[in-house]
Amino acid sequence: MIEPIIPTHKSNMRLSLTLLLSVLSFSALTAARLEEKPFGQLEDGSPVSQYILTNSKGMTVKLITYGAIITEISVPDRDRNFKNVVAGSDNLRDYLGRFPAGAVIGRFANRIKKGQFSIDDKEYQVTLNARDNHIHGGREGFAKVNWTASPLPPAPRESSVTFSYLSRDGEEGYPGNLIVTVTYTLNDDNELRLAYTASTDKPTIVNLTNHAYFNLANEGGFENHELQLNADRYTLTDGQLIPNGKIATVDGTPFDFSHPTAIGSRTDQIGAPHPGKYDDNYIITGGGASLVPTASVYDPQSGRVLEVLTDQPGVQLYTGNPRGFCLETQHFPDAINHPH
Repeated sequence: MIEPIIPTHKSNMRLSLTLLLSVLSFSALTAARLEEKPFGQLEDGSPVSQYILTNSKGMTVKLITYGAIITEISVPDRDRNFKNVVAGSDNLRDYLGRFPAGAVIGRFANRIKKGQFSIDDKEYQVTLNARDNHIHGGREGFAKVNWTASPLPPAPRESSVTFSYLSRDGEEGYPGNLIVTVTYTLNDDNELRLAYTASTDKPTIVNLTNHAYFNLANEGGFENHELQLNADRYTLTDGQLIPNGKIATVDGTPFDFSHPTAIGSRTDQIGAPHPGKYDDNYIITGGGASLVPTASVYDPQSGRVLEVLTDQPGVQLYTGNPRGFCLETQHFPDAINHPH
């Protein structure tokens, strides 16, 4: 049993796929349920399991113990046609040997300059895996390990499963043994809630998120999806996407999503350090203290809507993968090295 000597870090995120009223008015199909299935084996023989959450409206969320990955979120469009709206696979091999989409990211999501930070005047060096910097927890992080699953007792209108992982002291260079959990809950309101906890026996840094790629369309890309962000500022970066400590307003720039705007409508206006795509940390208005609306995405083609709420202070918008866009709720990148 690891007893924490600093306050337990807790964060909660809720993803809500809100369908059009013509879809929401359908009668219930079945009660919420949870299934478990085998999903293959890792090279060391460890079994990987899949958990399937289904609500009364037929929405399905599939998860695997490897990386605590979301492999599928299936929801209907305005014509009742179901489709998986996250990049995923039914084959474990597709998640091995590369960065897996839909995984839980830790111990520290996003970037740390030169992989260096200090706590209580002690210097730490973590893995360098993004040129001269650290990103997403290192070469393996939490995305390439097999978590332990614990299904929660069934409830009338929701189903849940908790994944847990023990990150050992010194893993990827981080201090302290860290027990991490993430609980996925799907309810009958078509809400998927991700609730994270972490406890440590030594002061450390923790920044957890999920790296799912979303595409709400039935066919084609996500560029015509209309995005609105509850953020009027974002953090500026240097040439390697490390925050330089400055904060800028989005007003009058291609980074302004204060009103619904097609994601791909202004990418040709984005220059260095990431020309033609978004890879930016937005400062959520009113964020960081309690659950607040963060983002809303509408696909005119299918009628699907994705709403994101979080209690984290920031959200990374990433569009560098043609399979989908990311909305990574988080603490700011390299926050440990910027006192403000």
